[in-house]
Amino acid sequence: WRRFKTTRESSIDLGWGWGGGTWIVATDGFHYCPIYKRSPDMTKSLMTKSEQLLRIDDHDFTMRPAFGGPPIPVGVDVQVESLDTISEVDMDFTMTLYLRHYWKDERLSFPSTNNQSMTFDSRLVKKIWVPDMFFVHSKRSFIHDTTTDNVMLRVYPDGNVLYSLRVTVTAMCNMDLSRFPLDTQTCSLEIESYAYTDDDLMLYWKKGNESLNTDDRISLSQFLIQKFHTTTKLAFYSSTGWYNRLYIHFTLRRHIFFFLLQTYFPATLMVMLSWVSFWIDRRAVPARVPLGITTVLTMSTIITGVNASMPRVSYIKAVDIYLWVSFVFVFLSVIEYAAVNYLSTVQERKERKLRERLPCTCGIGNPDEMMIDPQITGYGSTDVNITGNYGLPENGGRQERILAQVALNDPQITGQVKASRGYVNIWIDTHAIDKYSRVVFPGAYILFNIIYWSIYL
Repeated sequence: WRRFKTTRESSIDLGWGWGGGTWIVATDGFHYCPIYKRSPDMTKSLMTKSEQLLRIDDHDFTMRPAFGGPPIPVGVDVQVESLDTISEVDMDFTMTLYLRHYWKDERLSFPSTNNQSMTFDSRLVKKIWVPDMFFVHSKRSFIHDTTTDNVMLRVYPDGNVLYSLRVTVTAMCNMDLSRFPLDTQTCSLEIESYAYTDDDLMLYWKKGNESLNTDDRISLSQFLIQKFHTTTKLAFYSSTGWYNRLYIHFTLRRHIFFFLLQTYFPATLMVMLSWVSFWIDRRAVPARVPLGITTVLTMSTIITGVNASMPRVSYIKAVDIYLWVSFVFVFLSVIEYAAVNYLSTVQERKERKLRERLPCTCGIGNPDEMMIDPQITGYGSTDVNITGNYGLPENGGRQERILAQVALNDPQITGQVKASRGYVNIWIDTHAIDKYSRVVFPGAYILFNIIYWSIYL
């Protein structure tokens, strides 16, 4: 009994009644108030019953099932949710998947009338034995935990167990980039038990190739996924022994269209632009030199941009061959103009010296008629038109050359010059170099493209 004062004039006494309620003794009599105790936590009680049903405390789950007997078979199947990234620089890939394990542990068997399984979350996983799988050659991996740990444990009455978890793993992929960007890569995800050798744990694909399922919506920006398949092998470690290892292989073919737009087409256009200088007059130095330098610098920028996004491999890639051959063509177009300009300068110097050694041709009557007389000059009217201004300046160069030839054919002058055809021997048609380059350069580049694409496509 307890007494509580409610007002200044009165007070009440409290006492427990027989029905679990409370008797209230007031000034006006006894009253019964039905106040009951709080019910117990059914969730905690149910969890305790589940652990008791599975006899968690009755067994040592630090040991594998059937310890000391034959190896326990553990089946595995995988559902690939996404293939996130493929990195050529880091030589790795990132994949999100559902990894499921199947085995039988008779220690977890329980009586059931309707043969229904029980499903648990990650809290029970820490109290029982589960396979210690890990990803070989993985760089990073984690189990998703939003909104809770993405782990499921399903136990059947006969002791069969399904253990599923959602994992994202970044693993190594050894890529051969010798045919980049016209390459096909094959990467592998390897699953293995960390502690248990093949004497204790037999790891296998539960349904063969059908154990690997993929989402049809999986796609990559740079690659086309050609196929997935599975294999099983044994891995040997000198200090611990043989282990079962499961492989997930997937083959990727790179999309070429992006590199055609960003690399091959610009390089080809720069090579074609360098050919424009062959149609520009060789005396237009301010026009031809900047054009050649611009194309060379642009090709250097393209090569640098491609190599900046690639690993520093010690072998030549397919894109390197194309870019460097294109760079050589652009560079040779600059060298071609340097050769033309140099030979033109040498030719002008020789012509100037020859004119200084020749006597005055003022005594020749009607030089224009003599220039087209084949008996005197050795040139027909057609030859004069064909030769045109090749190799000579337009301000009377052709006339001076023909007059020099006429002077050299004069027997009175041959004694002053060592050879009667000395002028012809020293004359070089520098304009013909540009004329031949207009055909040789495009033809050679087209031949290179035919060979290149026939090899790598």
